[in-house]
Amino acid sequence: MNGKRTRKEVQKPREASVYLNGKLVARIKEPEKFVEAIRKKRRNNLISHEVNIAYFPEFEDVVINTVHGRARRPLVIVENGKSKFTQELKDKLASGKINWNYLIQQGIVEYLDAEEEENAYIALREEDITKDHTHVELDPVVILGISASLIPYMEYNRGDRINYGAKMVGQAIGIPMKNFLARTDTKYNAMVYPQLPLIQADISTIMDEYPGGQNIVIAVMCYDGYNMNDAIVLNKSSVDRGLFRSYYFRTYETVKKKYWGGQEDEIAIPEPGIRGHRGEDAYRELAEDGIINPETPVSSDSVLVGKTSPLRFLSGEDFATGIENKRETSMTVRYGESGIVDEVFITETTDAYQLLKIRIRDQRIPEIGDKLASRHGQKGIISLLVPQEDMPFTSDGVIPDLIFNPHAIPSRMTVGQLLELLAGKARALSGKDIDASAFNHMKEPEIRKLMKSLGFRDDGKQTLYDGRTGKKYEVMIFTGLSYYMKLDHMVADKIHARSRGPVTLLTRQPTEGRAKRGGLRLGEMEQQCLVGHGAALVLKERFDSDKTMIPICKKCGMMAIHDVVKNKSTCAHCKSTEVAWVETAYAFKLTLDEMMSMGVMTNLEVEEV
Repeated sequence: MNGKRTRKEVQKPREASVYLNGKLVARIKEPEKFVEAIRKKRRNNLISHEVNIAYFPEFEDVVINTVHGRARRPLVIVENGKSKFTQELKDKLASGKINWNYLIQQGIVEYLDAEEEENAYIALREEDITKDHTHVELDPVVILGISASLIPYMEYNRGDRINYGAKMVGQAIGIPMKNFLARTDTKYNAMVYPQLPLIQADISTIMDEYPGGQNIVIAVMCYDGYNMNDAIVLNKSSVDRGLFRSYYFRTYETVKKKYWGGQEDEIAIPEPGIRGHRGEDAYRELAEDGIINPETPVSSDSVLVGKTSPLRFLSGEDFATGIENKRETSMTVRYGESGIVDEVFITETTDAYQLLKIRIRDQRIPEIGDKLASRHGQKGIISLLVPQEDMPFTSDGVIPDLIFNPHAIPSRMTVGQLLELLAGKARALSGKDIDASAFNHMKEPEIRKLMKSLGFRDDGKQTLYDGRTGKKYEVMIFTGLSYYMKLDHMVADKIHARSRGPVTLLTRQPTEGRAKRGGLRLGEMEQQCLVGHGAALVLKERFDSDKTMIPICKKCGMMAIHDVVKNKSTCAHCKSTEVAWVETAYAFKLTLDEMMSMGVMTNLEVEEV
């Protein structure tokens, strides 16, 4: 077998599997021609423009998508190195002679989904087009979603910050909808004094009717370490004047149900003596009909609607209507929430049951621990509220609303925020509109020129004086105006502590979560942290939440049984009455029970300590 064997290799024709909405439907030859033919038919309006097709030669797959819900975006088709969207068509579109649908039907614009975009080579602008390009953007800003396009000077920021910024725009408190006072959403927030951004992109005008923040004066400086990392210092006097003030609304609802046998729930002040009665004091705020009046202050567990229901599991013959066969099922305010009754709605469900909805409102004034953010992904927690007289001030008497840490800029690389501060200052002083759209905006030299013409330094820096001492700061401080948003994460919704409270039935350990009045779980890592800090005695009180006493047989080491009536403990295994009571965690007793249920015998050796 030393000689080489040569044979003419026959090149197989290229084949591909065709997948329609994820299902294999065919195996075809010449997939490139097949894909090209489908695209040609789509552009000639012979098949629906909602069909997308993509070819992946490395996997030998042709993927056709027609499913609803996928993201698609419009792109102008490029042929022979030229855009099909000519100046003539632009003029016709501007004059109203043609419309958007005409461009799609004539094969000038087409929608691509994420998979077909893999086969496309897209130019950002018309001047960038080469012979290799297949499409060109309508406008570079179209590559962004709505949230990202609201960010001014977006292309100067790092990519991850744009993602954070876009996400936080969605969490901002503003005007959620125009008819929010007539709606009964489960929960929502509304800002009292929302403003339009001074600096905004072209596309952000779509949000003009639903603003989500306020324009504030910012000084980029340190303030005695109170704004370390992402902490921010706020002007308390600005807060007193209404800065970032909002209302929190929550709607509670209950249904007056009807049961078989003619029984039904009763909406009224529960009678004393029924099962679960809360005491006369709990129902003092209810009106005669058992429903609370609007504008009544309420707090945790306040009764909103008095309601009694018939006991469950009553058979057909022996149900009775007496007090002993009713239980209290009133609707109450959630644990940890408070506010004022805003609105009471009485209506009906589709099954003709009476439906009661009560909306509570709670005024939220910014406090230490609340979360604010700029549109550039620069989030911060309020760490200090400083009276106006102690805040830094300019020679003109301008006092910043917020002190922002300069260390947050170099690490995050949000140069867009610096440009927004400078442009915001120029806009406020000049009154001129400044466009900050992505890829197409007023450039930095123009803003600097405008600042100079107004008699200010072109870099936005100013001399500031310390409000506590009146002394001039040794360095110039960069100040400007920026659009800040108050986010949904408020300390009033998250603050949580407990000493004693309910425990779970199975493990006898505290329940979990703020809404269930639960405890804060300390795991192994937290325990080691406390030991490392020399606070080991804290563990003594923390790690006995399920302390219990269990009887152990001294002879065989099995768990014994304690008869409460006879006050006697015996071992079920060896019938011995020699029992030792051991203090341990209930979770350990539960583990022994579970092991026994699997047939595993556990022997514990006990000795007197």
